[in-house]
Amino acid sequence: MNNKDSKVIEEFGEEWSRYKYDSIDQAKLMENFEQYSSIFPWHIISNQSEGYDMGCGTGRWAQFFSPKVKTLNCIEPSIAIEVAKENLATFSNIKYFNETTDTCSLAEGSQDFGYSLGVLHHIPDTQAAILDCVKLLKKDAPLLLYLYYSFENKPLWFKVIWRLSDLIRIIISKLPSRLKKIVCEIIALIIYLPLTRTAYWLEKAGFNVDNIPLTDYRKKPFYQMRNDALDRFGTRLEQRFSKDQITEMLTNSGCNRIEFSNETPYWCVVAFKA
Repeated sequence: MNNKDSKVIEEFGEEWSRYKYDSIDQAKLMENFEQYSSIFPWHIISNQSEGYDMGCGTGRWAQFFSPKVKTLNCIEPSIAIEVAKENLATFSNIKYFNETTDTCSLAEGSQDFGYSLGVLHHIPDTQAAILDCVKLLKKDAPLLLYLYYSFENKPLWFKVIWRLSDLIRIIISKLPSRLKKIVCEIIALIIYLPLTRTAYWLEKAGFNVDNIPLTDYRKKPFYQMRNDALDRFGTRLEQRFSKDQITEMLTNSGCNRIEFSNETPYWCVVAFKA
């Protein structure tokens, strides 16, 4: 009952209090959501379904799930739960839990679906966190996950660049909070923005941009780049997994019918509780 890093939770609470996603272009945010949810089996949930958002942050994804179901349980261990309450105030079918994966008070076997997008790779024991998520589901209920990938589908030079960036992350993540935010803003401005805009125009010119670092941001707003630069370089706990490792963790947690999206961001996966 202690699968958490309190410092990481505190820092993400500060991050989501800074980037509230309360004024971002909703059409762009919907495009982003559809990247994550394209493989989700929408046809098996309805206005009678109850499910959860594990690590809801500001509630930016909950706003798209909530209108489709009877009850959505938003679970968030940090102070960002208060931001989610503000952002989702117009939805009457949402319940809030200031809890972690291993302290979640929802009954086991009670949920018709669940999802956790970009969260479980920031938890010390991701395997245990996935198992906690699966325990909450009914039999044959789907679980949608997004976990950072280990670049197994990228060339060697790409992996070398990432390794260097990860060394930088380790240094930046230990900086005082104010200085860390400033450094990450600079990274967004001088690295994220030029690379992504270059990828955008190269794609317009007919080039394949799949292996340009950060290419997935080429059509996303700068606000999101700023947020994700802090998310990426500001966190002291980040884990990455291959398809095979994710498949193994889901299987070990009692899931089958595992399906991965072949589109960015990697890896988005849906599995069903056996």
